Amino acid sequence: MPLISIITAVHAPGAAFLSETITSVRRQELPGGWDLEWLVQEDGADPCLESHFADVPFAAYEPNGAQLSIAETRNLALTRARGDLVQVLDSDDVLLPGALSALIPLFDDDRIHWAVGQADDLLPSGERKSFESALPYGMIPAGQVNSWAEAHGGNWPVHCAGLAMRTTSLRALGGWIGLPSDEDIAMFAALSEMSDGYNFDGVTWLYRQHPQQITRAARTRNLGEHCRRMALQRVKAMRLMNVQFGERRATGFGHDTHSVDVGPAAKVQPGI
Repeated sequence: MPLISIITAVHAPGAAFLSETITSVRRQELPGGWDLEWLVQEDGADPCLESHFADVPFAAYEPNGAQLSIAETRNLALTRARGDLVQVLDSDDVLLPGALSALIPLFDDDRIHWAVGQADDLLPSGERKSFESALPYGMIPAGQVNSWAEAHGGNWPVHCAGLAMRTTSLRALGGWIGLPSDEDIAMFAALSEMSDGYNFDGVTWLYRQHPQQITRAARTRNLGEHCRRMALQRVKAMRLMNVQFGERRATGFGHDTHSVDVGPAAKVQPGI
């Protein structure tokens, strides 16, 4: 049975809206024959959020046991993913009913490595604010997203917090890049440069606006320009080296890339 893995990084100081996020995942319906796992990874040296997921049967919680970063936390969750697809969901955002059932069938086309639905801003008042997509709807050829970003000051027209992706494609890129900000943009820049994707004409999730957002923090804002520059530099390097996913076609579902055996770390002596 094919499986989709939702990955959510959680952190206690930013967990005020977690109950709404959990409710939104519970309400998801899946296409026939599909199953769901929710990989919740808590960042921080003093984890305290496990109880929120105790009665969610498809949730698999794990703490970092240390203060890391969003990229590192998501990547640790990715090591546990068993799904053919990965859906990103932040702990303060909301998946609308029908989100997964709308996006999953798009991957029946083996040219599609990523897909995203439209997002409304969810304002503190509870109101929703919609936006017109800067990209056409439907199939997005490899490289088109980054060409748009290059022409618009290193700003991407796709909100990466709502991405669905093939797990094998995400792993082939090394997951989320180790940057202090915009780690998802730097990952997506590489993914969308190497593969075709799909811009779905429908609102599938809500992006919550609130004062505690990480993207509003001064540290994040101050470093964002450097991190987006890194994303564009990555794209230029990939083009120079002609880095691509073969014929840009995926391998379908049912290919096991998660079951590997790893033993204790051992120092290998030179010459042995």
